[in-house]
Amino acid sequence: MDNSAPDSLPRSETAVTYDSPYPLYAMSFSSSTHRIAVGSFLEDYNNRIDILSFDSDSMSLKPLPSLSFEHPYPPTKLMFSPPSLRRSSGGDLLASSGDFLRLWEVNEDSSSAEPVSVLNNSKTSEFCAPLTSFDWNDVEPKRLGTCSIDTTCTIWDVERSVVETQLIAHDKEVHDIAIFDLRDKEHSTIIYESPQPDTPLLRLAWNKQDLRCMATILMDSNKVVILDIRSPTMPVAELERHQGSVNAIAWAPQSCKHICSGGDDAQALIWELPTMAGPNGIDPLSVYSAGSEINQLQWSASLPDWIGIAFANKMQLLRV
Repeated sequence: MDNSAPDSLPRSETAVTYDSPYPLYAMSFSSSTHRIAVGSFLEDYNNRIDILSFDSDSMSLKPLPSLSFEHPYPPTKLMFSPPSLRRSSGGDLLASSGDFLRLWEVNEDSSSAEPVSVLNNSKTSEFCAPLTSFDWNDVEPKRLGTCSIDTTCTIWDVERSVVETQLIAHDKEVHDIAIFDLRDKEHSTIIYESPQPDTPLLRLAWNKQDLRCMATILMDSNKVVILDIRSPTMPVAELERHQGSVNAIAWAPQSCKHICSGGDDAQALIWELPTMAGPNGIDPLSVYSAGSEINQLQWSASLPDWIGIAFANKMQLLRV
C-alpha cells in the first residue's frame, strides 16, 4: 500500500449534521428507505429514539417528529431489520436492546412508530440482565441473536416471539454478537482471545463481503484487530493509527477490503486492507476529524457512499 499521507476530508463538502437535544449513541440505517434511527444516551430511565429522513440530493437531514418515541433506558443498539422482513403494512421493523429486546414498527407513511413486542428471556422475575447488543441473521431474518452481561447469548424467533436456543460458551459478560451461520449451535470455536486476560473484547464485526474475515476491538485499546476464521487466534492484521481508544468499527457494505473505525481521538479512519502488510504497519486511506470522541459509527448498506458517526449530541453523515 502506498505510504503517502492519508486524504483529509473537508467537512463542508462531505458532511451533513443533525444536532440532537441530548447525547447520542445507538444508530441504524434503514435497509429499504432513507431513514436513520438514533437513540439518546441519558443516565436516566427516560430516553428517546428519533427517526431522521436523509435526502442525499439536497444534502439535508431532518427529524420526523411523528416517529420519535420514548425508550426505557438508553438503547445499547438499534438495528432495522433486513429488507425481506418488512412488515405486511410496508413499514420498517426496528429492534432495540437495553433492559429487554424490543421491536417497533415505523410506519411507511411516517405517521407513527408503534411497539410490536417486548422479548424477555427471564423466567423467574420481571427483571433481566441488561442486553449489551444484538444482530439480525441476514440469511434467515426471523432469527435475531442477543448478548448480555449475564454471559449468555440468546437466539430468538422474532416472528413467533420465542427463544430458539440459548448459547452458554462464555464465562464473563458478552459485549457484542455478530451472526452469519446458525447451522451448528452445539459447538463453539475460540477464534481470538484478548492478549490481556482482564481486557474484554468490546465490538465484533463480520465482513459481509468475505465471511472468513472479521474485526474486533479491545477495551481501552487503539487497535483494530483483523481476523480470519481459517487461522484462529492469530490476527492477520492490526490497525494501530488511532491516538486513543477505538470505540466503533464497520466494514464497507460493498467492498471486502475496506473498514472504518472511530475513537476517542475524535477521528474516523477508513482503511484499505492490503494483501500483505508492510514492516511499518498499515496507514489509513482517509481521515475525518469530528468535534469530539466518536462513540458510534455505521456504514450504510442502502447508501454505501455514506458513513454515519455519533459524537456528543451530533450525528454526522460523511460522504466517502
